[in-house]
Formats: sequence, structure tokens, C-alpha cells
Amino acid sequence: MNEKSCLSKHALLFGKDGGERMSAGYSPSYDNDKSVLAFRGIPISELKNHGILQALTTEANEWEPRVVSTEVVRAQEEWEAVDTIQPETGSQANSEQPGQLISFSEALQYFQTVDLSSFKKRIQPTIRRTGLAALRHYLFGPPKLHQGLREERDLVLTIAQCGLDSQDPVHGRVLQTIYKKLTGSKFDCALHGDHWEDLGFQGANPATDLRGAGFLALLHLLYLVMDSKTLLMAQEIFRLSRHHIQQFPFCLMSVNITHIAIQALREECLSRECNRQQKVIPVVNSFYAATFLHLAHVWRTQRKTISDSSFVLKDLEVLAKKSPRRLLKTLELYLARVSKGQASLLGAQKCCGPEAPPFKDLTFTGKSDLQPHSS
Repeated sequence: MNEKSCLSKHALLFGKDGGERMSAGYSPSYDNDKSVLAFRGIPISELKNHGILQALTTEANEWEPRVVSTEVVRAQEEWEAVDTIQPETGSQANSEQPGQLISFSEALQYFQTVDLSSFKKRIQPTIRRTGLAALRHYLFGPPKLHQGLREERDLVLTIAQCGLDSQDPVHGRVLQTIYKKLTGSKFDCALHGDHWEDLGFQGANPATDLRGAGFLALLHLLYLVMDSKTLLMAQEIFRLSRHHIQQFPFCLMSVNITHIAIQALREECLSRECNRQQKVIPVVNSFYAATFLHLAHVWRTQRKTISDSSFVLKDLEVLAKKSPRRLLKTLELYLARVSKGQASLLGAQKCCGPEAPPFKDLTFTGKSDLQPHSS
């Protein structure tokens, strides 16, 4: 570059009369040979504000700038787009209202208002009986559910046909609430991930373990952790499930107990209690909690381990269907004593420890699919 070109650029930058267009506090300085204009201590933002960068890339006294490469253009476009990048959202994102817990009544109200007609077509409210089984049930079986309660019963069975939809904000909040209440975490977690195995699901996606109980299994867990009377019981059973010897998959066991409750409802084992209270959903919830309490008591006192799970569940189902009132009364007495600080499921036993392994590839016989049965 010759001296004439440099002087022409100097005129563009500072004006033909030599007056300085830059703000006070910055002054240009020349190299000793007067051939290169060097700006020392001038921020780039100041250069941009005064048109210096633009002037250096435009014609001046027949001086042609170099052709800008495609790489430079692409880099400039990417840099300009930086401030427009938005956080990514998807199925793994937190719920629509992060950090906000959902109550059982709010979740139930959601299912009472949403269209479930396609799921309701699948349900079979009662067990079909034929021959001697039908006669025996008619003569010696429990009473039929009152007509006015059958719609509420059908709602329970319909929810059991619904799966988990990770795109539904209400479904996500239910999962988040269960996780926070059991772990004590104050932060949202991903709806898929290994952390669900720590709660006793078999894999990273809780939806895969709900077969046979549907979303009702999650509503039961939500009831257990959001009801102030049963929260302590839920936390104690969860601690028992983390015992270094007697560990079991907490959530997966809960799904199996929900399945027992569904079968008891369909076989009309709960009809007498529902008729007495003139309610279905509260009775089913209490029956679920009472059955879970009985399982935990047997598990702890009889030193059961995961290898005993299928036998324990079979015996539990027989007892629950035969004596539901007995289980409900036991739950009532237990909760009354807990509220006074007079009862503890675990006592002084230490049940929580880092050595409790994840529960992969576990299956429970006899509690897999919710299919119509006939006798």
C-alpha cells in the first residue's frame, strides 16, 4: 500500500479538514514510517460506531478490498445468529409449570374432564361368571355395587386403561411430584432417565412398567405421597425397599398392588365397603394403601427378599380379596397411631444405603396384564 492510499484512508476516517471524528479519550498514532495507521487502545465497539470498520472495507481512491471468503461470511452469519438461539424443548423437558406439585384431587379432576371414551370401551366392569361359580357368587358372594356408584367405578377402571403420555403436562407433573416427595428433591427431573430406576422402576421410562394398571398406578402413588396421613408410611416403605438385604423395587411393587385393587373392584370384593361409604375412589385408594402396608409388614417381619416376591404377592392377593375390611381397619389403626407418634413401620431398623442395587429385569408372576376373566 502506497502513501497516497494511506492518506486517503486517513481523510475518510478523520475528515478532509483533519478534524477528529472519534470520541474524546482515543487518539490515533502512526508508525514511524508513516505507512500504516495503527490504533492503540481503541475498543472494537468504538471502531464500529464511527464507521472505521466499514471504511476499511470500502473503496477509497480506486482501492479495491479483497474478496471475502465464504468461510468468513458463514462465520459472520453464525455470530449474528447467536442472540436468537432459544432453549430447546422436547419430551425430556420439564413440565409446563416447573416446580409446582400436583395434588391427587387436581389430577383426578383432569381425568374427570378429559375425553376418555376410547378407553372406556375397553373396560369390563365385573367378572363374568357362569355355571356353579355364578350360582355360588349369587348366593354367598358380596352384594352388587349400587347403581349410583357404577359410573365412579367405571372411571377408575377407565383410568387403568390409560397409559403414560410424557407430552401431557399433567402426566409430567404427576411423575415429578412422586419423584420429589419420595426423594426430597426440590428440583424437576427428566421424565426419562436412570433416576427412575432408583425409585423402583425397571428402566429409564416409567411408562413401560404400567402394563396391567395403567395410569391408575401413578395416581395411587400420587395419593400415597400427597395425603398427609399416608406420606410418612410411603417414605418408610420406600426406605425399606432400599434395605441392603431386603430391597425390592418400590414402584414396581406398587404397580402390582394397584393391579390387585383393580381385580378386587372388578370381582366386587369392595362393593360392600363402597356401598357403606357411598364412594368408590376413596375406598379403592384406602384399599391400595392398606394392601401396601400389609405387604411391607410381612416383608419386614418375615425377612422377605426379592426372591420371595411372587409368593408374597399371590398370598397378598388372596388375603386382600377375602378380607378387605380387615386390611382397611388395620390401616385406620396404624395411621391413628402414627399421627400420635406411637407407631413406626420400620422402627430403628436401618434400611437406606447406597449399596441397594437397581431393579432391572425383574418380573412378578400373575400381575402382568389386565384381561377379562371368566369363571
